[in-house]
Amino acid sequence: MNATTPISRAVSADVSSKDCINALIASFLGWTLDAFDFFVLVFVVPSVAKDFNTDIPSIALAITVTLAFRPVGALIFGLLADRYGRRIPLMIDLVFYSVVEVLSGLAPNYTTFLILRALFGIGMGGEWGVGASLAMEKVPPKWRGVLSGLLQEGYAVGYLLAACCYFLVFPTWGWRPMFFIGGLPALLALFVRFKVKESAVWERTRHPNWSSLGRGIVSHWKLFLYLTALMMMMNFVSHGTQDMYPTFLKEQRGFSPKEVAVIAVIYNIGALTGGICFGLFSDRMGRRRAMILALLLAILMIPLWAYAPNMPLLIVGSFLMQFMVQGAWGVIPAHITELSPDSVRGFLPGFAYQCGVLLAGSVAYIEAVFAKTMNYAHAMAVTALTVFILGAIVIALGKERRGFVFGEEAPAGKN
Repeated sequence: MNATTPISRAVSADVSSKDCINALIASFLGWTLDAFDFFVLVFVVPSVAKDFNTDIPSIALAITVTLAFRPVGALIFGLLADRYGRRIPLMIDLVFYSVVEVLSGLAPNYTTFLILRALFGIGMGGEWGVGASLAMEKVPPKWRGVLSGLLQEGYAVGYLLAACCYFLVFPTWGWRPMFFIGGLPALLALFVRFKVKESAVWERTRHPNWSSLGRGIVSHWKLFLYLTALMMMMNFVSHGTQDMYPTFLKEQRGFSPKEVAVIAVIYNIGALTGGICFGLFSDRMGRRRAMILALLLAILMIPLWAYAPNMPLLIVGSFLMQFMVQGAWGVIPAHITELSPDSVRGFLPGFAYQCGVLLAGSVAYIEAVFAKTMNYAHAMAVTALTVFILGAIVIALGKERRGFVFGEEAPAGKN
């Protein structure tokens, strides 16, 4: 079909510019604050380990546990989003992970902290798929790539805000108040409640009952397996270059907390810029081509990123590395929502994403363990080279539906 079909015209008519902007704001801020809550821990791994009388790999395991439980959240909230709409599950999720984040700052011991990070993983896993489907179903197809880059780089903005929080809060008050600030996403639920309308695409293509939804999901099992493999490699790419980098800067390079925070702010500006640039490029030249180019260029950044002899060159390397890494990631919301059928878009891309997180979630722990026998630079460089090459191969093996108009497929239960 083309963009002039009755369904696509009706969907477009139902999406005002204001509603589209509000949906983008809600999804962007949801992912930003979600990432902020996750990356707060990345900056304080040594301090949390000291407070709980344990070692760095044990706290790195808490990062892995968070990532491992994200598919649970994607499963729960994704199913709710395809059955009952995007808005209500998104609001519930925002409040849930905000409360858990605050409780993490109150954890009295390592065991409690680990349990809370698992619960946070459930909340984090639920946000992306629901928020991305809500936003991508409302934006014009011709701008989907660049807006996808903007949406996904909420993740980089969250990392940047966590770095700023570490710079301003940690030196004076320690790590626990940083988690208390993570309760702010609960307020975003009010914005979603009063400013964001339900997805017109979901209203036209939703399944009439749970059994119909189940059949729809099962019928796309091949697509699910491919998306899971794709997202596994993409999460190896991102978490393999991000999660242990602040620890590397502190433990191996000897930078102070404020210096680490400044470097993190700079490389997250690179991430934000890269996501938008490659998202725009994908609108012109294709999703897969943009992602593969970003990963191949990232390979060239490894020497500066891990082995630069001084701080200025290290900053340049980290900026360029995250420009490329998040450049590839900026295409993801558009790419995998376009590949996913209308009637299972709330569930399929988000659940595949988080299953990929589960399969790649051990990377921070693996790097921390390897660093004990070699060093952080070697562990991260070998990991990065491996996952960049494998990631490019998986992307090349897939398909794409760049510019596909959502809502053109027949509603659930109709031929």
